[in-house]
Amino acid sequence: MKFEYFVARRYLKAKRSTIFQTIIVIISICGVFIGVATILIVLSVMSGFQKDLRDKILGTNAHIAVLKYFNEPVTDYDSVLSVVRNTPHVTGSSPFIYTKVMINHDNYVDGIVLRGVDKNNLSDVSDIESKIKYGDFNLTGGDTPGIVIGSILADNLRVHTGDELRIFSTANFTPTPMGPIPKFKTFRVVGIFEAGMFEFDAALAYVSLSSAQKLVGMEDAVTGIEVKVDDIYKAPEIAQEIEEKLGFPFRTNHWIRMNRSLFAALKLEKTVMFIILTLIIVVAASNIIGTLIMIVIQRTKDIGILKSLGASSRQIMKIFMFQGLIIGAVGTTLGIIVGFIISFLLGKYKFISLPGDVYFIDTLPVHMVFDDFLIVAIASILISFIATIYPAMKASRLDPVKAIRYE
Repeated sequence: MKFEYFVARRYLKAKRSTIFQTIIVIISICGVFIGVATILIVLSVMSGFQKDLRDKILGTNAHIAVLKYFNEPVTDYDSVLSVVRNTPHVTGSSPFIYTKVMINHDNYVDGIVLRGVDKNNLSDVSDIESKIKYGDFNLTGGDTPGIVIGSILADNLRVHTGDELRIFSTANFTPTPMGPIPKFKTFRVVGIFEAGMFEFDAALAYVSLSSAQKLVGMEDAVTGIEVKVDDIYKAPEIAQEIEEKLGFPFRTNHWIRMNRSLFAALKLEKTVMFIILTLIIVVAASNIIGTLIMIVIQRTKDIGILKSLGASSRQIMKIFMFQGLIIGAVGTTLGIIVGFIISFLLGKYKFISLPGDVYFIDTLPVHMVFDDFLIVAIASILISFIATIYPAMKASRLDPVKAIRYE
């Protein structure tokens, strides 16, 4: 093995190599290096988008929701809370009400999702309080109950903190001589949040649990229990454990299941992008094939001499395989280093800006994943190795007598 590797290095570094051969070798290395660096930077950015999206979703929603079948209200929710809180890996839980309502201010009417929350336990399951842009999260202070709405919704309604608006419940109706009409309640805007996702900022509002119960006529019941766990990726197992403890008619839903289509689409997009960008390395590998064939032609006489001295066809083949692997390894190493440096700088200094009104983020998100670097490195080396097979076989099949006479 040392013999083949030694000769391979000598052929690549030999002083009598032509300038053209040296340039071709450098181009081959640069091709692999650019391909690897490009793939790693793109995958890091896509992982950054995925992580940023996941953080935004989990910053607003809990990891697990405990509900009842057929969307029946949970009445004795204190006992449910006790079971949930005694489950291992659960770090927080809180009752909530989830309902669709109509919101009105002046002449603007829109349908939104209203969430009734327990202010005392809200921080245990959600980070929404940290996303307040204007005002605060004091839902119970004053004569008029408070409401916290998304920034886009506030712009659409043209309201600010201190303004009043009305919420109409589509689940609770008041009988009148003219027929049933939706029950409504007046709220005062006490806070405006910015979660960073359109569906939250444009169509979500928070009120106190008691205000929501009165509005939808649920009295002492709630829609369910929100749960936060210590490991988001163990949410399915923990949800299953809670469901088994509570039994029928309770059911659970976790963040992975609720956002399965979204994250599956992001994963597919990342995979497709990886495959497409791998073509850059494949093109660079074609340069390796050309480079090795050119070296075989230039070293035909040397190959004949080596064979006449006892080198086997297998050893000759290994010599040229090592050459291709050296080119691939150098290009891959440089690509990993440059890809890491650029990704690190993009993530730390955020010098690429994005239009916030389009992407809801101001800078390019970057998240480097070790598995991505490992897979790209292995794929690059593998492609480089495959590119060596034909030139190596061509060299190993040369007739030593004809090779020595080759001019």
